[in-house]
Amino acid sequence: MRGCKRVSDSRAEQVQVLTQAALNGYGRLFGGQLMQWIDVVGAVVARRHSGCNVTTACVDRLVFDGAAYANDALVLKGYITHVGTTSMEVCVKTYLESLSGERRLINTAYLVMVALDEAEKPVPVPGLILETPEEQAEWEAGAARRAARNKS
Repeated sequence: MRGCKRVSDSRAEQVQVLTQAALNGYGRLFGGQLMQWIDVVGAVVARRHSGCNVTTACVDRLVFDGAAYANDALVLKGYITHVGTTSMEVCVKTYLESLSGERRLINTAYLVMVALDEAEKPVPVPGLILETPEEQAEWEAGAARRAARNKS
């Protein structure tokens, strides 16, 4: 591994205001559009952590907990939860932000990203420095998800 980085070193945030192009036939946010934004945020986090180009290996978990509609503001926040030798698990949480600034969680996704060299071969990623109890809990949950994926 090439050194270690903190979770805070690679956090990313994206804000989207929903327009008609992002809505499905029911006037709600199209799930596929949200998945695209989640993938972009996850890739930015993984690139910041690894210093490499990355590819999405899998979406381990994607849970929709609420709807969003035209003109709603969404805030997507991503951070590293676990690292392996060449892979990184990234959590991306999506919040609906009201005009008052209050945020309500509407989606949680966990993605596995792999760092790639110029020949698109997996390369080692930095370790992860855990600084808070929340980061330690995410690490342990990420390790459990990784073990479950490896059994499949």
